[in-house]
This record gives sequence, C-alpha cells and structure tokens, in this order.
Amino acid sequence: MNNQTLVIYDLNILYQILKEIEDNLNFALIKIDKNKLDVQNVKDKDNILIISKKKISFVDNQIIIKEFPIEILKLIEIINIKFLKKIYNQQSEISLGNYKLNLNSRIIFNQNNSLNLTEREANTIIFLKKSNRPVKINQLQTEVWGHNSKLETHTVETHIYRLRKKIKNTFDDNNFIKSSKLGYSI
Repeated sequence: MNNQTLVIYDLNILYQILKEIEDNLNFALIKIDKNKLDVQNVKDKDNILIISKKKISFVDNQIIIKEFPIEILKLIEIINIKFLKKIYNQQSEISLGNYKLNLNSRIIFNQNNSLNLTEREANTIIFLKKSNRPVKINQLQTEVWGHNSKLETHTVETHIYRLRKKIKNTFDDNNFIKSSKLGYSI
C-alpha cells in the first residue's frame, strides 16, 4: 500500500464493498460520514481523492458519482488513473521558493500569475536551481548552451537579462535570478 488515500464521503455501501477488497487496492480507504467533511479533513492533502454524490466546493481532486449501480472494476480503474495523473503532475513540477515550474509545459507560476518559458529559459532555471553554489557564465555556456567555454560570447548574459525582464514584468520580482562575482543563482 502506498500513501494515496481514497476518501469516501456519504457512500457507505461503496465503502463496505471496497473495504472487502482492500488488500487488492493500491490505495488506503477512509470513510467520512455526511456532515463530517470539512476543509480541515482534506486541506493541503496532496494524495487524497474524494468520491461523493455531489461536488464539494473546496475539493480539487474528486470523483462525483451520479449514476447507480456502480461498476466497481470501472470505478477502481478511474480511481487509479486519477491517482496516476496526480503523481505525474507532482513529479513534473519543481519548487522554486514562491514559484513552481512545470517541466512539461515549461510554465513558471505562483498563486497569482504564470509565465510561459522557452526551453532554454526553463533549462537555465533548472540548472541554476540544481546548483548548490553560484554558476559562472562559462559553466552555463558549456552545460546549458553546449558552447565551448573559451568562446567569447554574450549569449548567456543576454538570455539571463531577457529572462529577468520577463520575470520582473510578470511577477514584479527583481531577485529571482541573482548575480554576484561568483556567478548566477536562484
């Protein structure tokens, strides 16, 4: 069993059926009775999926069952797909302080705004994020651009300048990419 949890809200019979086959499921089961569900039960729980009869306004990851009878095998397949999509999305995002970067879409975002990045911009941010110390221009030229570090070029500086400007315009953040004598850092 992994750390994913299926919360069954106000569907006691469904809970009883799934409880009988729980050993064969890839997720844990929790039952919450009617009128006992609140924001605290599910708030900020990344690995929870709720099944209920109607939409719950403060829940993002939810399956609504409107038609009965339920085909249990089909329902379990839908549950597993929902959990897999959630895992995939969690693995495709990296945290950057107040921001997240979706590696698939190359969109950097916070709670208020989002910004589409080019592949090179995303690769630059990822490389800077992975580095434990400031990165010199010649290292970025070699590792991100694939240029010979002895080649005299201002490509890196130009790209960093443009990326900083995009971030400033979208997020009003002048300090996302920092520069010092030692190099660039996030």
